[in-house]
Amino acid sequence: MEYVKDNILKIRYDIDQCISKNNIKEKIELMAVTKTVAPEIVNFAIANGIDSIGENRVQEFLAKRTYYNLNNLPVNFIGHLQTNKVKSIVDKVDMIQSVDSLRVLTEINQKCSLINKKMEILLQVNISNEESKYGIKLDEIDDFLGKTVDFEHIIVKGFMAIPKKYDKISETIKDFDKMFNLYIDNCDKKVDNRYISVLSMGMSNDYDVAINCGSNLVRVGSGIFGRRK
Repeated sequence: MEYVKDNILKIRYDIDQCISKNNIKEKIELMAVTKTVAPEIVNFAIANGIDSIGENRVQEFLAKRTYYNLNNLPVNFIGHLQTNKVKSIVDKVDMIQSVDSLRVLTEINQKCSLINKKMEILLQVNISNEESKYGIKLDEIDDFLGKTVDFEHIIVKGFMAIPKKYDKISETIKDFDKMFNLYIDNCDKKVDNRYISVLSMGMSNDYDVAINCGSNLVRVGSGIFGRRK
């Protein structure tokens, strides 16, 4: 448990350094990615300064959620979401970060309409154009955003990306910069169900780089809990 606490303190220190270096005025959210992590360890992390938790797998989340001591801490779904699993989580999460198709968006909207809920979402961008990855291609985002206005139970809060694993950090920075430009271009656009304020990028091995490039939400798993089995 102390290992987890020390890791959170280190990451908080790194975040503070990035904030100071870049004169950042807004809060940088530290999300703990809890895939394969036992509930008691997640609860310890919650008690020691994380801002939210990120769940990757529907079945695992449903099995663990009753053991969490959330104390109003936000829960985000960040994994690939199949349409047949949407109904299982819409009443249990605060945000879905991995919206990557109109089919998923339509299903979220429909299931939220049944419980009179407006779901905050992020659009997952396939920023590196990898065939093996989920996400909307960068050159298709504007068209996709235009279609989101028809969904009454959706609130588009921003964008999420998982760049390719490059050999050089300079290539990762190029992708992060593209995401930041997309984010900035949409922050001031006035649309009824669009309130762009979240740029979710950066994980255990590059969260500091992501913050330097404009991310305001980092998703850290092994950096907090250690390598997964």
